[in-house]
Amino acid sequence: MKILFIRFSSIGDIVLTTPVIRCVKKQLHDAEVHFLLKKSFASVLENNPYIDKYFYYEDNISALVEKLKEENYDIIIDLQKNFRSFRIKQLLGVKSFSFDKLNIKKWLFVNLKINLLPPVHIVDRYMKSVSSLGVVNDGNGLNYFISQADEVVLNSIPESHRTGYIAWVIGARHFTKRLPFDKMISISKKINSPIILLGDKTDHAIGEQLSKTDSTKIFNACGLFSLNQSAALVKHAKKVITHDTGLMHIAAAFKKDIISVWGNTVPEFGMYPYFGGGEQSSKDKGQGFGSVILERGNLSCRPCSKIGFEKCPKGHFRCMKEIDESVFDTM
Repeated sequence: MKILFIRFSSIGDIVLTTPVIRCVKKQLHDAEVHFLLKKSFASVLENNPYIDKYFYYEDNISALVEKLKEENYDIIIDLQKNFRSFRIKQLLGVKSFSFDKLNIKKWLFVNLKINLLPPVHIVDRYMKSVSSLGVVNDGNGLNYFISQADEVVLNSIPESHRTGYIAWVIGARHFTKRLPFDKMISISKKINSPIILLGDKTDHAIGEQLSKTDSTKIFNACGLFSLNQSAALVKHAKKVITHDTGLMHIAAAFKKDIISVWGNTVPEFGMYPYFGGGEQSSKDKGQGFGSVILERGNLSCRPCSKIGFEKCPKGHFRCMKEIDESVFDTM
């Protein structure tokens, strides 16, 4: 049986597909698993041993479909479920399975604050797409694989951090998913352990400002390492502080203690840290393995988006400014 998975982006969303990939590969013993994603996210899955072949979407659907037709797939598992993936399935004409994106219910929650979302993590909704194949969730959580070449050597970080550190993911794609800078300073002062700041090149400048408040304690690694090298730093951290972002899910794959900080988005969307152990409801909110979710509840404006904005639509940004910092007192 030859199976094509489709999930174009992004980092976290792709990591969240890994339990389905693993379960299909291990439970359908004759399965050959292929994965279609955007080239820019290739590193997320490049070391995954449960995937036999990769295809990359780079804006030319016609050329891509011609290559895919040569594979003669038996089944397509569409975990993207947008117009682009629909078009690819249509052109291939192969039996396919997908999942419920719950877009109408998300719209109702964001715009009318009517929460009809089922208390089920998106991983378990992904798993339902393969249930008719006899595939069940093995409860082992997420996967993230790092090559030996991407394992960050100790001399790449300050000597003061080599015996243990807290990884703090300060980046996020949208402003309303990131803590304000003054809040970061306040939190950093409460933490007594060495800190490594993680993010991409766009986060480097703010990381520099934060590290200058205590250059001995705080090492700014934003933009200095590749995604997989940053994942290695997450893997070896004592604890991880993170916004609702891709490295949060990578931390969950490594079963790390996580403090996740939520602004305009909410765990009820079903994308909080996932550790496995059977179906996870949003009532648990990823509280396993020492995981803590920080959010400012009881705000009538929240959630204001299922993705994020570049400024608070209300102008007050209370969802982040009023985050309780007491959890950091013991760090």
